[in-house]
Amino acid sequence: MEVVKPTSSSVEDYVKVIYAYTEWQDKPINSSQLATRLGVANSSVSEMVRKLKDLGLVDHQPYSSITLTSQGLSLALAMVRRHRLLETYLAQELGYRWDQVHDEAELLEHAVSDTFIERLSEKLGHPTRDPHGDPIPGPDGKINLPQAHRLVELDAGHRGEIIRISDENPQLLRYLDEERIELDAAVEVVGRKPFGGSLIVRLGDSAQHRELDLSDEIGEALWVQDVGVHDGCTVDEGSAPTR
Repeated sequence: MEVVKPTSSSVEDYVKVIYAYTEWQDKPINSSQLATRLGVANSSVSEMVRKLKDLGLVDHQPYSSITLTSQGLSLALAMVRRHRLLETYLAQELGYRWDQVHDEAELLEHAVSDTFIERLSEKLGHPTRDPHGDPIPGPDGKINLPQAHRLVELDAGHRGEIIRISDENPQLLRYLDEERIELDAAVEVVGRKPFGGSLIVRLGDSAQHRELDLSDEIGEALWVQDVGVHDGCTVDEGSAPTR
């Protein structure tokens, strides 16, 4: 994937966040949501979005959502590849916990070269997902997004495997670690407690399982794929994800 990257790390951060917001959903991001995700003022976002538009990286009209152009998507996928490979390296080789890798990777992704990233991928055996289950784009810019649904959206009796755990909240990740809720775990939705109560799930295979009560916040963070389903949608630098 050949990408001419702007020198500004802020530009790289913006396109990466725009992509990440839309990766697991069809709804595009707006300026207020972008400001919240980046922890900056709305005025700063407006100024940067104008710059991104001038660079040909986004499409945006006043008071409308922000979408990546093909050039912007190409840059975003390159940055996502860097970030997720670094997260994987930190977790697998340096012993970082999965709630620690995000911030460290944020610092490193702008400093290392393309050559370093490709050698890192080779060192790791060319992984296809990061410690949280997010897919890692290939060097050609293609990324395969699994067909999955949030646990909280599933009906009673639904079975599958946890294939993604959102990394937005480090405290939640630490809680899941303590409760031994991890990637690839078998899960079945048992039902809900009365009067809008917690979600009841059965974790583990039929021979050795345990029942847990989970809040909707946790159910929103866990993504489940049906057992035996391994297809998904492929995204590359010239197209947007479709579901």
